[in-house]
Amino acid sequence: MPKTPSAEPPLKVLVIDSREDRAAVVKDGVSSLQDAELIFIDNLDDIHSAIATTNPDVVIIDCDSPSRDTLESMRKVSQSNPKPIVMFVEESEPEFAREAIECGVSAYVVAGLKAERVRPVVDVAMLRFRLFHALRSELEKTKSDLAARKIIERAKGFLMEEKKLSEEEAYKLLRRSAMNEGKSILQIADNLLSVARLLKK
Repeated sequence: MPKTPSAEPPLKVLVIDSREDRAAVVKDGVSSLQDAELIFIDNLDDIHSAIATTNPDVVIIDCDSPSRDTLESMRKVSQSNPKPIVMFVEESEPEFAREAIECGVSAYVVAGLKAERVRPVVDVAMLRFRLFHALRSELEKTKSDLAARKIIERAKGFLMEEKKLSEEEAYKLLRRSAMNEGKSILQIADNLLSVARLLKK
């Protein structure tokens, strides 16, 4: 009986490790992920470029001990191309774990690389990554909404002062202008404030 094709694309997993024996442990651990596409790279020097080139769904990094350069690469990834990142390290100073998390690493595991642990750690890292980015998106939207509200309030204040309108009348004028010009109230308010700044010069 033919196998029903999976509706979901295969999970692309980038494994970065200079040692083949450790990479083999990760491969065994990830083997339970159905249709997973594994990509192995043995160079820790330019992690940012490796992730940009392969565009994986999750990144697993194995190393003896993370260097400052490795953590800085994680920070660059987090800023420009965030991915769920799991780090398995042989040994680590306590402050490195905190710095790794701050640099965008989703799971940081010291002296715990075993095949049976890889899958659950990856699952938790991906879940934590999704939750974190959902919260960050919500925070960014809240900040954006607040900034837009401030612009509209300033535009209303300008109209109230210049045209001697009430707050409700000023808002209705902005809304009417937005409808007539096919723009958002924010765009109309921003344009109005730009003109007001020019007139004051």
